[in-house]
Amino acid sequence: MDTTAAASGPQVLVVESNLDLAQQISLDLQEAGYETALAHEIDTGLRQAHTLKPALIVIDRMLGNESGLSICQSLRGEGLRTPMVLLTARDSLEDRVACLEAGADDYFLKPYRTDAFLKAVQLYLQPTGAAGEHLRFGELILDLTHRTARRSGRLIDLTMKEFELLRYLMEHPREVLSREQILENVWGYDFMGESNVIEVYVRYLRLKIDGENEKRLIQTVRGVGYVLREG
Repeated sequence: MDTTAAASGPQVLVVESNLDLAQQISLDLQEAGYETALAHEIDTGLRQAHTLKPALIVIDRMLGNESGLSICQSLRGEGLRTPMVLLTARDSLEDRVACLEAGADDYFLKPYRTDAFLKAVQLYLQPTGAAGEHLRFGELILDLTHRTARRSGRLIDLTMKEFELLRYLMEHPREVLSREQILENVWGYDFMGESNVIEVYVRYLRLKIDGENEKRLIQTVRGVGYVLREG
C-alpha cells in the first residue's frame, strides 16, 4: 500500500516498511508544508520515484528483509539525480561507505527525531543559486544552478552532499576550515555521535574532482580540518 498527500511545498517520497514510522514522518513533513508520498517496499518505491519525480527521497536502510541500498543503486544506475537520504540505526565507517557507494547523499541516524529530521530535509529542499551563478577556483568551476562541477572542461556529477561540501570549500578558498565549521555549515544540524563522516565525503569528493595527473585541491590540515588550495 502506498499513499500520497497533497500540500503546497516540494514532494518527499518516504520508503519505509514500518507503517507507524512512515505515517509519523509523513505527518511531520505535511505539517512543515511538504507534499508526501509513501511506499512500504522496494518495488513500490522504485515505481513512485519514476512516476512522481519527487524533490527528495527518504529511504529506510532496512525494508523488512530487504536493503534500501538497492533502491539507491537502481535509481543512480538509471541516472536519477534526486537527493536520497537513508534512515539507519548503524553508524560504523563501513555503513557510511556503503551508503555513499550505493549513491545516497546522506544518512539520518535513528531513533527518529522530528526537529532534527525536518532541519535536514530543509537543507536539501532550499532554493539553489540564481540561474547562471558559478563559483570558480582555478580550473574548477561549480555550477550552482545545475549542481555540477567542471575541472579542465571535464564534467563532474555530484551528489547533493558532495555539492554542498565543495560549495562551502569554494566559498572559503585557501581558508583552513575546522571539522566543526564544516559540520555546522554543510550538515547544518546537530550531528549525533563520534563520526568521521567528513573524511568519508572528502575521500569520495577527491576521487571525483582530482583527475589523472591533476593536483589535489582539498588538502588535509592534520588535527584541524581541510582547506581548498593549490598543491
